[in-house]
Amino acid sequence: MRCRSVSTMAFTSVLLFICSIYSCYAQVPLLMWTSGGSNMPHLAQPAAGQTVSGGQLASYLKSALSGAPHNVLLFLQDKLIMEDFTMYGGVFGNKQDSAFLTVESALQASSSPLVLPALDWSASHSILELFQGELGIPAVHINPNTLKEIKLNTSQPSLLAVHLPYSAGVQTKESLLKNDAIIGEVLNVFKSQDVPYTAVYTGLKPSRVIEETPVMAGRSVGRSLLQAPPQSSVKPPLVVNNTAGRPCILLWADTLLASYSGKQDDLAIHIFNGSADTAGSVCNETLSRLVINYQNVLDLRSLRLIFSMRKIFFPVSARNWSVVEQVVLEYDGQRAIFNASGGIYSPAEYSFHCQSVSSIQSPLLVPRSATDNANQWKLSFTDFQSPLLVPRSATDNANQWKLSFTDFQIQGFNVTGEDFSYASDCAGFFTPGIWMGLLTSLLMVFILTYGLHMIMQLRTMDRFDDPKGPAISVPQSE
Repeated sequence: MRCRSVSTMAFTSVLLFICSIYSCYAQVPLLMWTSGGSNMPHLAQPAAGQTVSGGQLASYLKSALSGAPHNVLLFLQDKLIMEDFTMYGGVFGNKQDSAFLTVESALQASSSPLVLPALDWSASHSILELFQGELGIPAVHINPNTLKEIKLNTSQPSLLAVHLPYSAGVQTKESLLKNDAIIGEVLNVFKSQDVPYTAVYTGLKPSRVIEETPVMAGRSVGRSLLQAPPQSSVKPPLVVNNTAGRPCILLWADTLLASYSGKQDDLAIHIFNGSADTAGSVCNETLSRLVINYQNVLDLRSLRLIFSMRKIFFPVSARNWSVVEQVVLEYDGQRAIFNASGGIYSPAEYSFHCQSVSSIQSPLLVPRSATDNANQWKLSFTDFQSPLLVPRSATDNANQWKLSFTDFQIQGFNVTGEDFSYASDCAGFFTPGIWMGLLTSLLMVFILTYGLHMIMQLRTMDRFDDPKGPAISVPQSE
C-alpha cells in the first residue's frame, strides 16, 4: 500500500509539473511501466525544463530493458500533447472524469514507472527502431480485436505495436477514452496469459505545434507569427577597412540627427544599410579619420561628416587613450567644426559609448567658434590693401548646426573584427540617483547617531526622599 501511495503521488506531481512548467507543444510525453510483480531499474527523472533528445531516450530504454521484461507493448497514438493529461486526466482530483483510468492504474501498480514529460517529438518516430535494436527482433503491428487469438511465448522476447487514433476538437476526450479502453483490453490479455510485460505509451507527434519553448531551452519565451519568425532589428555597425582589408574603424548609432537652417535629417539611415560612402577615411596606429559622404541631404549638394580621432599617451594613467578631437561638417565649400576632446574619449583598447552625444544640452560637442579667440587679436601688416587674415569664427558656421547622436558608439583603434571591444561609457559612476541615496543614508546615520548620543546622556534619579528621615538637600550644582 505504501509503494502504491508513493507511486500515486509521484504520478500526480509529474502531471502537475507538466501543467505548470511546459507550455510549449513541440514535445510529446512518454509513459513507461511494467506489469505487477515485475521490476524495472529506477531511472532518474529529467531535470525541470529539460527536453529529452533521441540519444537520451536510447539511454533510458537501454537502462530500462536491462531489468524489465522483454515482452514490450508499444501504444503509439497519432497525436499526444501534455495538455491532454491536464485537461482530461485525474490531476486535480476528478478521478471519475479521467480519460486515463487504465493508464493511471497501471502506473500506480508499477513499482518504478518512468515518466518523460517532454520528449522531442522527432525522437518519438524512432522509438520503434530503438526497441527493435535493443531486443533484436522485428516489431509486430497488431489489431486489438484479434489480440485474443495470439498465443504469447514467455520464453521468447516479443515486440507488439498498437496503433491508437486521435481526434482533435470536441471529440478529443471521447477518442482518449476509447484509446484507454483499448489499452485496458490489451493489458488484460497479457494478464490472462500470465505474461510479464513492459508497456510504453507515447505520441508520434504533437497535435499542435506552437513556436513557444521553455526558458531553459535557450530561446526567448513569447508569441510570434508562424509565417514570419521574429528577426533582429539591430543594424550592424559601419566598418571601415585599412589598406590591408582589415577593419580599423567601427561606428554605430541609433540616430545621427543633424539640423541646419531649420531643417533636420537623420544621417544614420543613409549609412547603416550597406551603402555608406567612406571615401577619404584613413587609419593608422596613432590617427584615425572617419569620413562619411552624403549627397542631396538637408538641401545641400554635398555633405561630409568627419570624425577625427587620435591616440594619445597620458603619463598620469600610464596608458594610451583614444580621443575624438573634432567632429567636422564640410558642405558646399563651407565647414563647421565641433570640439569633442573634452568628453569623447576612452582607453585605446576600448570603444566609446554614450546614450546621448549632443551639441545642445550638456554638450559633448562644442562649436569651435565658441572657443576660438581669434576675434580678440588684431594683426596689421603694411603694404596690404585687403585683409588676408580673417578670424576663424567669421568663417566657421558651427553655430548654424545642431547635432544630436543617440546610442552613439565608436572605436578607432585596436579593432580586431566587426564587433566592438568593451565599451567605456560616458555616464559617470556617481549618478544623481547614487548621490541622492548616499546623502539620504548619511542624513539618516547622523540622525541615528545624534539620537543615540542623547539617549546615553540621560541620567536617572539616584536619591529618593524618605518621609521618616530628614529632607533631602540637593545642591543646584548637581
